[in-house]
Amino acid sequence: MTTMTWAQVCARRLDRHGLATPLTGGPADVVSSVAGTHGQVMSAAEISIALRLENATRETVRTAVRTGELVKAFGPRGTVHLLPAAELPNWFAALAAVPTVGPSHPRSVQMTCAQFDQVLAAIAAAVRGAELTVDELSDAVVAATGPWAGDRVMEAFGGKWPRWRQALPTAGTRGLLCFGPNRGRNATYTSPPTVTAEQVDPLPWLLSRYLHAFGPSTPARFANWLNTSDTWARDLFESTDLEPVTVDGEELWVERGDTALPAEPPSGVRLLPYFDTYAYAVGNDRHRLNPGTAATRARGNFQVLLTDGLVGGVWHQKRTGRRVAVTVEPFTRLTKPRLRDLEAQVNRIGMIVGASPTLTIGEVSMGGHA
Repeated sequence: MTTMTWAQVCARRLDRHGLATPLTGGPADVVSSVAGTHGQVMSAAEISIALRLENATRETVRTAVRTGELVKAFGPRGTVHLLPAAELPNWFAALAAVPTVGPSHPRSVQMTCAQFDQVLAAIAAAVRGAELTVDELSDAVVAATGPWAGDRVMEAFGGKWPRWRQALPTAGTRGLLCFGPNRGRNATYTSPPTVTAEQVDPLPWLLSRYLHAFGPSTPARFANWLNTSDTWARDLFESTDLEPVTVDGEELWVERGDTALPAEPPSGVRLLPYFDTYAYAVGNDRHRLNPGTAATRARGNFQVLLTDGLVGGVWHQKRTGRRVAVTVEPFTRLTKPRLRDLEAQVNRIGMIVGASPTLTIGEVSMGGHA
C-alpha cells in the first residue's frame, strides 16, 4: 500500500489546484480541476479562479461567465457554484442522484412530496425562455401551485421566505434552473444552457472529480462535501475501483493508479479569498489544514494566508477607488523570503482586481466575511 505524509498530500492538492504553479487553459479548466468554485460571493470567485491562471484578472472570469463558458448554478450541498458549461449534464445527473439528508425545516414549514413536485414543475416552466428575479419567480410559482406555496414561513436573513423557496436548491441540482445575468443588483434565474456532453456514469464521474481535487479522502469527507449520508458515500466508494493509501497512519482512498506525488514539498505563501475551494471544501481535513492558532483564529468565513499549504494567517482587503489596502495577520513570524513572497501575492491580488495594492502586516480586526 502506498504511504503518504500529510505534507505530500498538501503538495499534491496545491499542484492540482493551481496554487503551486498556474494551471493551463482558461477559467473553465480551473473550475473543472477544483471540482467547482463557490460562487455565492462573485468577487471572491473571480479572485479564486484568476489567481490559478497566469496573468488572469477578474475580467477574464467575468468574460467566461458572460460568454457561457462558466455557468452560475447550484452545485455541491445545493450551494451556489460556478461550473463549466461543458460539464453541466454530468453535474446535474450526478447531483440529482445524491440522496438528501433529512429535511432541515420544521414540520410546519415542510411541503408534502406532491407539493414539492408541483413546485419543481412550476419553477421549470417559469424560467423556460425567461430571466426572472426571485420575486417574479415567486409570483409565477404561487400562481401555478396555490397560495400555500407563498406562505412566508421559512426563516431567512432579516425576515421570512415563502414556503416554495425550500425547493430552489433541489431545482438547481436537478438542472431545472441556473442563474441568469444580474438585473441591476438583483439576481435572475433562467433555464440552463443545452449542452451535449460525453455520456458518463454520473456518480463515479463525480467521485473522480472530487478525488482529483481533494484526494486522498474518505467516504465521510466525500459525504461532508455533498451534505449527504455517510453510509451512501461508503457504498459508492466500495462499488468503485479505488486504491487505498496510508496518510500518517490513516487509510484513505484515491483513484486506482493515481498515487503520483510532486517531487518538492509544499512551500511558499498564498492569499486565498472567501470560500476558496482549497481551504473551504475539505470537510474533516480542517483539523490538519488549520493547525495551532488557525484552529480557532481562522474559524469562520475568513480569507486565509496559506503557508506551505497550511492555514498560517488571515487577511482582509479594503477597496477605495483605485487602491486596495491589504492587511495580513500571520500566525507566526514571516521570514524575509516569505515576506517577499507575500508582497508578490499582494501585487497579484491588486492585478486581479485592477487596483494599486498596499500591504500592512498587523491584526485583522474585521470578523469573518466582513
